[in-house]
Amino acid sequence: MSTIGQLALKSARAYPDKIAVKFKNRAISYAELMERAYALTAYFKSLNLQKGERVGILMSNRLEHIELDVAVSLYGLIKVPLNYRLHPKEHNYQVKDSGMSLIIGEKSLIDPMQIDFPILNCGEPYEQVVKQFKGQSHENEVDENDTMAIMYTSGTTGNPKGVMLSHRNMVSGALSLAMACEVDYKDMLGHVAPLTHGANFLSHVAWLYGLTQVVYDKFEPEQFVHLLERDRISIIFLVPTMVNLMIQHEQFNPQKLRTIKSINMAGSPIAAAKLQEALDKVGTKFVETYGQVEGPMCISMMPREDLPSRLDSCGRVGPFVDVKIVDAEGNECPVGEIGEITAKGPLIMQGYWNNEKATAETLRDGWLHTGDLGKLDEHGYLYIVDRKKEVIISGGVNIYPREVEEVLNKHEFVKETCVIGIPDDKWGESIVAYVVPNGRGEIEKDALIELCQQHLASFKKPKEIFVVESLPKSSYGKILKRELVKMHMEVTQ
Repeated sequence: MSTIGQLALKSARAYPDKIAVKFKNRAISYAELMERAYALTAYFKSLNLQKGERVGILMSNRLEHIELDVAVSLYGLIKVPLNYRLHPKEHNYQVKDSGMSLIIGEKSLIDPMQIDFPILNCGEPYEQVVKQFKGQSHENEVDENDTMAIMYTSGTTGNPKGVMLSHRNMVSGALSLAMACEVDYKDMLGHVAPLTHGANFLSHVAWLYGLTQVVYDKFEPEQFVHLLERDRISIIFLVPTMVNLMIQHEQFNPQKLRTIKSINMAGSPIAAAKLQEALDKVGTKFVETYGQVEGPMCISMMPREDLPSRLDSCGRVGPFVDVKIVDAEGNECPVGEIGEITAKGPLIMQGYWNNEKATAETLRDGWLHTGDLGKLDEHGYLYIVDRKKEVIISGGVNIYPREVEEVLNKHEFVKETCVIGIPDDKWGESIVAYVVPNGRGEIEKDALIELCQQHLASFKKPKEIFVVESLPKSSYGKILKRELVKMHMEVTQ
């Protein structure tokens, strides 16, 4: 299996004059891309960086992300993408934990940090380096099993952990996404979700086919559909929040998406009712994938044509993993029985950086314990029930928040929901629901309770329902349930 750099080089040899990357008013060919990437490798050499050293990437979406992937890969460095939406203190933790030797990014993001090693700012300093080392290069021998990236988890419990992903992991993810999205040599890739995370895995698909990538630096629902039409984007990664904002906009016109073949939707769960609404408006353009940073993107994947008939599933097990559902003792569960989702194969991470304890807890005999509860049906389709740590135990009975959320999301005026468990002296935990309206009409709590009565056992009904303007979310758009519990306790006590 090739490395990311080797795949990019093969595409450049095949299509030297083809546009590799577009960003705002800039466009560079594959030949220019490789020339710039090689110049950066010479710059790394001038700093006396050794293979395996870490380089931080701290910037919003821009062209440099793409060429740095190639340069870092060819040189054998390990990139550490930093989420630009995090606080400088959070950045400082990741900088220190990874032990990086160089950071490249936007000055405004780097300045508030405590950096005592080389910095390369985007803009003129970066371009001067590319110009200074033009025509030079330095490659190290890089193997598919070498670590390519350390990507930090969102850190919803304690400090974030650095997930080590090899070139083999990355290429396995790219091949999986290419299959899931039905990519071919004529496609045009778009990136609007952060290239420090999920969109980066889709970016690697370009090197398999020699595709053009278009990078967008912001998402504004009304304007974005015009950009997709203008640039003839056919494949794009969007989180469910983006999809909802786009299709629920009052001026949304599905004809603007006529060049789109596949919208890879991942990053957080989407309620079946909201997914059906998206399908009704857009058609069979959605490809759902399930994964974690530890098993990027494609532990399972749902083909476009299968999705309408299996809205509650996250798809078939991906080609580069085996999946088992296990009980609390680690025994494999029968078909249809709920247990923890575990996965093994070339897609699964190498381990956590500098954290042997967490690695041993999460990777057992090579099997990644995801912390997600789910089940497999007789045809090998995976169904996620909930996060293992978010199951509500009320009166000694397990209640899965996602099951209640799915029902609440059926209401025509509900945009999104979050169901949490709150300590209860009598029952252990009680069910509380938070609901965000979509602006189409007034939400009556009694109507939501009646909806739950129609679809759920009595003990699963929320004890309280709160209608709020928004829910706390991570910078990647995931609802932060623990943060919501904390906020709830502060307000009600």
